[in-house]
Amino acid sequence: MGKRRMPDLYRAPFPLYTIKVDPKTGWVITAGGGGASKTGIKNAVHFLGLELVGGQHSATLLHSHDTDTHATMNMAIGGDVIAAGQDGRCSLMRFRQHQTRGKAKVGKERMEWVDNEQGTARRRARKGGKGGDGAAEAAAGSDVSDMKDDTTQISVYTIGEVQSDLNPQDPLQKCVRFSPDLSLLLAGGTDGHIRVWEYPSLKEKLDFKAHEGEIEDLDISPNNKHLVTVGRDFACSVWSGNQLAMSLCWHEKMPRITEKTYRYMSCRFGKVEDQKDALRLYTVQIPHKRDRKPPQCYLSKWDGKNFLPMLTNPCGTEVISALTVSDSGTFLGLGTVTGSVAIYIAFSLQKLYYVQESHGIVVTDLAFLPNTFKGQHMKGNYEAAMLSVAVDSRCQMHTIRNRRSFPIWLVLCFCVLMLVGAVLLLQHLFPGFM
Repeated sequence: MGKRRMPDLYRAPFPLYTIKVDPKTGWVITAGGGGASKTGIKNAVHFLGLELVGGQHSATLLHSHDTDTHATMNMAIGGDVIAAGQDGRCSLMRFRQHQTRGKAKVGKERMEWVDNEQGTARRRARKGGKGGDGAAEAAAGSDVSDMKDDTTQISVYTIGEVQSDLNPQDPLQKCVRFSPDLSLLLAGGTDGHIRVWEYPSLKEKLDFKAHEGEIEDLDISPNNKHLVTVGRDFACSVWSGNQLAMSLCWHEKMPRITEKTYRYMSCRFGKVEDQKDALRLYTVQIPHKRDRKPPQCYLSKWDGKNFLPMLTNPCGTEVISALTVSDSGTFLGLGTVTGSVAIYIAFSLQKLYYVQESHGIVVTDLAFLPNTFKGQHMKGNYEAAMLSVAVDSRCQMHTIRNRRSFPIWLVLCFCVLMLVGAVLLLQHLFPGFM
């Protein structure tokens, strides 16, 4: 553990803001861009094929989907659909893999995407953004994909769009989730509203003010019973529908920490390994203001059903920027604004893996390989494998080898040998002992 240079799994030609792994195909899907500014930096969603050869992971670009002047800042995957946060809207894009039988079908799908996008007014230039203008390329009907080979291809096309943030000054979707049963689509943004749509009809179900100011994160429980939201107003709220059920207070038993010195940054539900009906909620708290001597950040664990606090541990002085939970609920992944990456044990909130400044700048998103057949195959001899992306355009893989235990027969043999050795030693020291 410590500061060392991590090899890049993949490097994109634009800043990366979000990453997910499709559990069905095993594709790594990452996205970002330069926004609306015309500096030549494109906006796109990249599909990567992941391979494990000789214990080393490698990635190959399978497909690049241009997103015109819209940089994807966050996304969620529901089946074969990506919900992509682009400025103040959520764009729904279906992706498919099929055998190549000519270019006619691909060209049609590309033109369908262009037709859907034409006439959509540009809402804003992303704050502080750099970017290129892909409109001319899209209108020209350029090739849909950058293919790994000539036998398969991936097509991506827009199937819908909803307005997810209505901030009159600078609309920006900050987070998006599909409910676990794929019946709901949820999003939050800078206007402090939570918006919920029925999926796949996209009929609006809820729209309510959840926080004063920006929403940082949200997550929904597996049974859709509770929605947890985190805002810049220092609140972490639990909702039942659009009704506030409770507000969480992580420092209730920590008198040295005064109110409004910390704010919540992320929230995630997670399973409990070997406990089918158990559920946990994990939250990250970061300092509201930075001091000359950086204060600790904190990681908290809550009972995911009654939301009682279970454990809080410090997690370093680097400000946390990203949180993720493995499918099994065994591991937590953390990224920081200084580019560091860490993996924690969910049960004890103890650090298991840490690389200081693995990226050159803020880590924007993390994703564990899923516990599906594809994901398990790609893990190989690793107990956990986690992907990280950052504004430095790099995608990296972080792995933890299986923590081996001794076979029971070897332990028994060792005990027998120890017993025989003890008897022989006693017989040597005390002749006639036996």
